[in-house]
Amino acid sequence: MLSNQTTERLRELSVSERLRMTLRMIDEGMPLLTRGTPDQVRRRFELLRTENDARNRGMLSALSKSP
Repeated sequence: MLSNQTTERLRELSVSERLRMTLRMIDEGMPLLTRGTPDQVRRRFELLRTENDARNRGMLSALSKSP
């Protein structure tokens, strides 16, 4: 969970600042995601897809219940 200060700072970012931050995080994280044997990398990305799908289902479920 993010602190209130962090949440407020993220809200104040411009679109270009958010994009820069996102691209920097991708540049820093991609080497770690692709390190290991092909099977390790495949499982790592499979886990990410599974987690993202579950998160998306949760958001869609919440949206379908909203007025």
